Amino acid sequence: ALACEVDVRDQASIQKCIDATVAKFGGIDILINNASAISLTDTIDTDMKKYDLMHSINTRGTFLFTKLCLPHLRESARRGCNPHVLMNSPPLAMQPQYFTGHVAYTMAKVGMSMCVLGMAEEFNEHGIAVNALWPLTGIWTAASDAFIGGGGKGCRYTDIMVDAAERMLAKPSQSYSGNFEIDEVLLRREGVTDFD
Repeated sequence: ALACEVDVRDQASIQKCIDATVAKFGGIDILINNASAISLTDTIDTDMKKYDLMHSINTRGTFLFTKLCLPHLRESARRGCNPHVLMNSPPLAMQPQYFTGHVAYTMAKVGMSMCVLGMAEEFNEHGIAVNALWPLTGIWTAASDAFIGGGGKGCRYTDIMVDAAERMLAKPSQSYSGNFEIDEVLLRREGVTDFD
């Protein structure tokens, strides 16, 4: 493993991480864009500093990290590997109930999903898959604990997202791209029945 402290808002910081990764492992086959800032506030209560933070981390950070990894992902495809980009972002469902009460946050996450839509098509000729994964339920993380407290009551553990991501990243990048998967739905389709 290689741990890198990265500010996804800063191009030099991202490039330093990529360079260190390539130096240690010889390339990049998979990029998972999971960094995210969250503020579940309605429009009147969302100050622009929080708005800018969410958009610079979620949408811009995803775009920039992917852009800077692209040469290495192309090389991965040329080496006959199975290059994937995976976003932790929602399906593109343009319905009011998914936006109301937290418009700024949802816009930033949907921006990540728009990257999936466009990049999947753009990178197709290079054999690089671009997909999105989203949880069916809340996932117990430090962020969810801060928002709902109580040790993640009503949430699942991160294991379900890991299991779903692992299945997605094992699929052939040439034929499995542009998908918006929900963790449990994907795993059920793959034959998983025990969600305890």
